[in-house]
Amino acid sequence: MNFLRAPLEEPKVNLTPLIDVVFLLLIFFMVSTSFEKQTALKISLPKASQQAELKKDDAIEVAIDAEGRMYVNQQGLLNSRAATLKAALTAAAGSNRSVPVVLRADGETAHHYVVTTMDVLAKMGFSNLSIAAATEAEEQ
Repeated sequence: MNFLRAPLEEPKVNLTPLIDVVFLLLIFFMVSTSFEKQTALKISLPKASQQAELKKDDAIEVAIDAEGRMYVNQQGLLNSRAATLKAALTAAAGSNRSVPVVLRADGETAHHYVVTTMDVLAKMGFSNLSIAAATEAEEQ
């Protein structure tokens, strides 16, 4: 018996369904992504060439030196932990969270001290934060 074999045909892969699925996944992820604003504090960065007009009596001043030591209204804190800063800010502001806060950080201050301060202010409900900068006249 002589059975003739049919010539083998190469399988054809249809990519159209795969492309459709990839586009549907892309659309799904684009639509399901949440677009929420991550900032909790309104930060106004003063221009370094001008002096910001702010009454010292009204504002709470938080200063951080190059070693990370924190000061609230010229009074040093025992340590630079968030709980200590929160207690000092509560003592300085009481229940008034609309009081302006001026953050003065040394140029050599580690970034995490500034971020910790801003995080504590945001969690406490302070929304009026200014970051102080030295004017050109003060730098000379």
